[in-house]
Amino acid sequence: MIIDSIEKISNYESLNPFFTKAIEFIKSLDMKNLELGKVEIDGKNIFAIISESNLKTPEQARLEVHNNYLDIQIPVSKTEGFGWIERASLKKEAAPFDTTKDIQFFEDKPTVKFDLMPGNFVIFFPQDGHAPCIGEGSVIKIVIKVKMES
Repeated sequence: MIIDSIEKISNYESLNPFFTKAIEFIKSLDMKNLELGKVEIDGKNIFAIISESNLKTPEQARLEVHNNYLDIQIPVSKTEGFGWIERASLKKEAAPFDTTKDIQFFEDKPTVKFDLMPGNFVIFFPQDGHAPCIGEGSVIKIVIKVKMES
């Protein structure tokens, strides 16, 4: 997991061959005028989901993991809470891995909780169990899915 400000996102360009296009997309956004929906950036390699998500209590939020994509998550309208746990520590599967959606949920509890303010981002890798959307009300956010190298 990486947490930093959007101003410094270019520092992470070398982490993945698809990051250059993902970062260009992020820098091109007008955060005050986002259109909700899915945005194809580079076919199945990179796409973004801009949504208004209902926030949950920490008890309601479920940990999730991905195998084929990493997430760059950016809260836009307000602070969003997250939970985190090392994937290797996850034991309580809520359901089998969904290969179509590249996601699996767990009933474990996070070992780390943090809040992310607008202007910052978090990158979750496949080794990161994460529980997004913690808080009250709703948040407009961007999730950029970036394919892991083959």
